[in-house]
Amino acid sequence: MQTNIEAIYQQHIKPLSPDEQLKLLAKMAAELANRKEENQPQTKRSIMELHGLGAEIWKEVDAHEYVNELRNEWEHRP
Repeated sequence: MQTNIEAIYQQHIKPLSPDEQLKLLAKMAAELANRKEENQPQTKRSIMELHGLGAEIWKEVDAHEYVNELRNEWEHRP
């Protein structure tokens, strides 16, 4: 005995052309993605959550010296 899904596939989907099957698949994927988004709570994020992120990278770098090095590189580019 075939499952309900197998019966639907055999009767309705398998007879479709490959192009039609791809369109159906894309439509189903989009529908599932929309449902997933609807079920997930939307949390508002603040840009301030990024405050201090990566600070350890710049810990021992003098800002003025760094900018001056960049400017020197720009002046010497062909």
